[in-house]
Amino acid sequence: MSWIKNLKIWLFNQMCTSEARLDGKTDVITGASSGIGKETARDLYARGARVILACRDIEKTNKVAEDIKNNPPLRVNKDEYKKNTGELAIYFLNLRSLKSVRDCAKNLLTNEATIHILINNAGVSALPYEKTQDGIETTFQVNHLGHFLLTLLLLPKMQLSSPNCRIINVSSFTYVAGDIDFDDINLERSYGPLKSYTQSKLANILFTKELARRLKGANIRGINVYAVHPGVISTGISQYGSSTVFPGATFCFNTYAQLFCKNIIQGTQTTIYCAVDEETANDTGLYYSNCDIATTYRKANDPQYPEKLWNLSCRLLHLEPEEDFITFLKTVSRQML
Repeated sequence: MSWIKNLKIWLFNQMCTSEARLDGKTDVITGASSGIGKETARDLYARGARVILACRDIEKTNKVAEDIKNNPPLRVNKDEYKKNTGELAIYFLNLRSLKSVRDCAKNLLTNEATIHILINNAGVSALPYEKTQDGIETTFQVNHLGHFLLTLLLLPKMQLSSPNCRIINVSSFTYVAGDIDFDDINLERSYGPLKSYTQSKLANILFTKELARRLKGANIRGINVYAVHPGVISTGISQYGSSTVFPGATFCFNTYAQLFCKNIIQGTQTTIYCAVDEETANDTGLYYSNCDIATTYRKANDPQYPEKLWNLSCRLLHLEPEEDFITFLKTVSRQML
């Protein structure tokens, strides 16, 4: 029964046991300068990948890169670490700016011969109400729309890099409380910091489902898409909670997470599992939690929502969601010119 499986997800922390190497693979991770993004990068680097840290604070990310180079994951012997690691590279990416997303994609396409794994990890939560310079509510743009655009721009390169390319969208179980306000996507009439976050996390799952469907419809093989719930973890993503949710919210959340939920290493495991495990190589469009396929609920199962969100996202980017997906990707690529 699905409720028993979900109870196990809450009570136990599964670890990715795959020892797969990623030698010769290029992986892009957004928001890799802290939290689960940083630890995911450390693990993939230890597996021999060329890991690209796509972040907006370059000074901080340079320090993170040095830390990754000098400190292996817990599962790796330090003496063996430097003999078998991959490469690290840093690219500037500010998801609050669609121009920055396009510039980052252009630099990646120009400078990288291949891209095999894209992990859309960066995220914000509990922000005070604000819009980006593009006129989009910030949480929705950072957590969904910026990654939506980045993924579309990198897809042609991933096509050339396939087979066995993977796109992982980091979502959250909080999507169950979310809905997509298609008539007020910027939440100008009804903003709430948690409402905006759950809307964006639901969007991650819907995007995963629709992208998988369109890739299949276009007969594009060798690129699989996954949505993951990393777990409840104490990270910097909750830093604004005390000012936007209620006084002391950040302290309460972090204390609860530290006592009863996953640590950061445990929180990386499902993302790593979807990125490297052999068992997931033939899966696509699914939602994962605790290194296993998980059941989705409520609006994530609405059959009309994935396509409606896709069309809305295209309109926000001034794109027409053409029926022919190959033609559509060429149109998206022209936005970088």
